[in-house]
This record gives sequence, C-alpha cells and structure tokens, in this order.
Amino acid sequence: MKQFGVIGLGRFGRSVANALVERGFEVLAIDRDERCVKDLEGKATVSLVLNALDEKALRDAGVADLDCVIVAIGDSIEDSIMVTMVLKSLGVKYIVAKAQDDLHGKILARIGADRVIYPERDMGIRLAESLAAPKIFDVIELSTTHGIVETPLPKRFVGKTLGEAKLREKYHVSVIAIKRKAPYMTKEGTPELKEEVIIAPGADDELIEGDVLVILGAYTDIDKLTGK
Repeated sequence: MKQFGVIGLGRFGRSVANALVERGFEVLAIDRDERCVKDLEGKATVSLVLNALDEKALRDAGVADLDCVIVAIGDSIEDSIMVTMVLKSLGVKYIVAKAQDDLHGKILARIGADRVIYPERDMGIRLAESLAAPKIFDVIELSTTHGIVETPLPKRFVGKTLGEAKLREKYHVSVIAIKRKAPYMTKEGTPELKEEVIIAPGADDELIEGDVLVILGAYTDIDKLTGK
C-alpha cells in the first residue's frame, strides 16, 4: 500500500488528505498549527504537529520513507520552497508541490519538485471552460464536502428574483451562474431557442421555469435546497 505525506493542512491540504484516506491509502498529515492537525485526528493514519522546516524532525517522523509527499503550504511561498528543499535533501521518492503562481512553480520545479500543481488556477480554468461549453458540468468536486453542482431550478423559486429567493441566507450556497434557453429570431425570421449562460447573476435577476442553477456550496446544503 502506498504511503503519502501531506504537509500544510489548510483547505487544500485537508481535502487531499481526506481524499487519500477515503481511497484506502496511509496518510501522514503534518502542520505546525495544532488546530489544523486536530481537524484530521482519527482520519489520517498519523497526524503530527511539526515544523516541516526541521529536517531531523521530518526524518524522525519517517517522512523519508514515504512514497509521495504533497507540499500543500498555501500561506508562505518561502516556506513551501524551503520545505521542498528539505524533502529533496531527505531523499523523498516523489514530491508534489502546490504553487501560487508561475514564478513560484518554476522555482519549485528547479529545486526538485517532481510535480507542480496550481489548484486555484486550474479550477478557474476548468470553471471557465465548463461555463463556455454548450453543456455545463454536472459536478466539480472542490473537496470531499464541497463542490460546484448543476441542478434544475426548484419550482418553488420560479418567478422570484435571486435576491427574493435568499439562497445564500437560507441554504448557505452561492449561485455562480444560471443556464437557460433564450428565444431568438433566426436570419430566416423563425423563432429558435439558444442556450444562454448568465455568469455571476445579481440579486435582481429573475428565476424562470426551466433554469438550471450552477451552485457552489456544501453538498449537504445543496441537498437541502434541491430537496434530496
């Protein structure tokens, strides 16, 4: 069984650790913040409060023996670079490092990261491509608990504006787009329907029958909204 390490337990790091555990892998989760580590107690195989810049501490924790270590530090470019260097010095087999921008990514690759990832940028690209495509996505998973979901407009909201529906206040979700069929006249003068996407709709946008909502939120809250 492959053994993974995750260093940096912010939103992205926790999401990666949880996903690996759910897939049956052993996970060593590390962060210098005790509160972040406590969030994964009982989930990750081992959770440690540790300064990842301390090479001896990482060696004693068995990090050098792991098959792959993910550097998920998001609040300090300097720390992510230094930790990657420490892991390379330890001889970690495969290092995946999260980058904030292209320059950060180039530095990580140059100092030894085997793979550099850009979660925020890649998610933005995927979202833009999906919204521009004729068919919007059904689900984009952001974590094990949150995602972007396409769902038909529940009938109880038909005829209301987005502000009147109060989806954020009542269900704690955000509508990031509305997909609908809009009528138009062809060059031949015949009526047709074409797909229209309203990105970042405002409170005054009316919800009409047949709309499809693109919603960002917790799956449990989205289920409450859709009545599942």
